[in-house]
Amino acid sequence: SSPNETINGVTLPSYRGDIINGIDFTEEARIPDPQRQLMAYRQSAATLNLLRAFSMGGYANLENVHQWMLGFVKDSPQGERYQKLADRLSETMSFMRAIGIRAENNHALSETDFFTSHEALLLGYEEALTRVDSTSGDWYATSGHMIWIGDRTRQADHAHIEYARGIKNPLGLKCGPSLAEDDLLRLIDAVNPENEAGRLTLICRFGHDKVADHLPRLIRAVEREGRKVVWSCDPMHGNTITLNSYKTRPFERILSEVESFFQIHRAEGSYPGGIHIEMTGKDVTECTGGAWALTGDDLHDRYHTHCDPRLNADQALELAFLLAERMKTAYEEKKLAINE
Repeated sequence: SSPNETINGVTLPSYRGDIINGIDFTEEARIPDPQRQLMAYRQSAATLNLLRAFSMGGYANLENVHQWMLGFVKDSPQGERYQKLADRLSETMSFMRAIGIRAENNHALSETDFFTSHEALLLGYEEALTRVDSTSGDWYATSGHMIWIGDRTRQADHAHIEYARGIKNPLGLKCGPSLAEDDLLRLIDAVNPENEAGRLTLICRFGHDKVADHLPRLIRAVEREGRKVVWSCDPMHGNTITLNSYKTRPFERILSEVESFFQIHRAEGSYPGGIHIEMTGKDVTECTGGAWALTGDDLHDRYHTHCDPRLNADQALELAFLLAERMKTAYEEKKLAINE
């Protein structure tokens, strides 16, 4: 968000991500290099090929549920909880095999679909990967299945919105505390003029202490005008702080925003439709808190990110269990209401 970075009296252009320049604090590294976009494309293609091989090659088989996360939960406080879940899945799979339903004859048990999404920040990169569908004449961004517009680039009369409204991909729109109701409705109409269900996801990133002030007013405006959107929670970006000179995110604030997101939607009669987090399977120390109660003094231990702090494996699993519990509660409340 700042064009320059100053260290020991030396000022250089900010690090913008590996797709633009390098993180090393040297004049040469901070020069934007278009070759980096080509490298990013090649690495993305290789990663997708790997994911495709895993998703279609048996790795996603539900019978492998005990193998999926052995390293992930080996020493985790959540390990026992995951083990119990995996045991129940294994029992269910054994029953299904006994009645003739196997992965070999039912591919839904052994394969999974996956989709990719990213912020459409670099319009030159996105434009180079925009293609027209010869059968329909519609334009698509082929850099990902879904792309989103960031909170800093969502001005209705600026280039990112102009680009997004011209493609048929599912779109995301980040919604921060500064977004007014009327501006949100204008943005919705700009990128989804046909009010198509599933076309637009509103990704809310307010912060644990601001979500109650801002989310209800946006929900009411959207509901009042009959706009069809998917509501998603981004509990990461609004909860970033600096601690011991490290950018971090307290886990309890992340949980608090997620909890508030569900509670507000329940109160407003709307539906929480997704969550947007940054995580890694590695045992990093980038976000404080969680079951291991990481503190500011622990951040330097395994702080590996070049940009945003990520949940580590244990924290991500803890959040996943919380989400599962909230979704189960919402389902049971809905079922009870229908029965009544």
